[in-house]
Amino acid sequence: MVELKTDTSIDEMYRAGQVVARALTAVREAADVGVSLLELDEVARGVLRAAGAGSPFLGYRPSFAPTPFPAVICASVNDAIVHGIPTRQKLRDGDLVSIDCGAQLDGWAGDSAISFTVGAPRPDDVHLIETAERALAAGIAAATAGNRIGDIAHAIGTVCRDGGYGVPQGFGGHGIGRRMHEDPPVPNEGRPHRGMLLRRGMALAIEPMLIASGRDGYHEAPDGWTLRTNDGSRAAHVEHTVAITDEGPRILTAREN
Repeated sequence: MVELKTDTSIDEMYRAGQVVARALTAVREAADVGVSLLELDEVARGVLRAAGAGSPFLGYRPSFAPTPFPAVICASVNDAIVHGIPTRQKLRDGDLVSIDCGAQLDGWAGDSAISFTVGAPRPDDVHLIETAERALAAGIAAATAGNRIGDIAHAIGTVCRDGGYGVPQGFGGHGIGRRMHEDPPVPNEGRPHRGMLLRRGMALAIEPMLIASGRDGYHEAPDGWTLRTNDGSRAAHVEHTVAITDEGPRILTAREN
């Protein structure tokens, strides 16, 4: 069941989304060679705490997970696509890092992700991230009333495939509102003009995931959470929470930089 949000509810979701935006900005600023993933998680916790927000990630346990998630961010490095658990692992020069973060504030959720490099960037990584961001922008542009879920999926998938990148099947975006994960699912590849009709008041987390090699294969790491590319190639993940309004898509997790 899809809940249509009122304008007031969307404003409340924007407040939650801005907490996420600040947390991701702070994490990116703190990320450097020699900084551990656990330290980045502590940075995000501090932002949530200062805002009086909770974490929809911490303690989350979907049906596939062997244990509750132990952190407020997912920290996925290099060949990790999504759901990486923050550890004592320290960042190294040239690492490609994807950070996913959520916030729960006054009963509403926000969810967003960024990818970036640490130290001297590899040109291939820069292009991968730029393509992921273009795929996200294309998906957001398609999130207008009267379009369908397939239009978002097709827009994302077209950018990814035209760039020569793989798209991990079975993972993508989702509805969001009172809970982090709601209906409808938002695939990262699909046929245009198909699927659920998009209506004013819907809120979606749109999140492209790209694999550098062009292959789609991935596997679950022994921790039961992290998804890694089968061929060891690098991956990027970006995400925004978006509301469908009469004026077009409104990005609720927009960051200042």
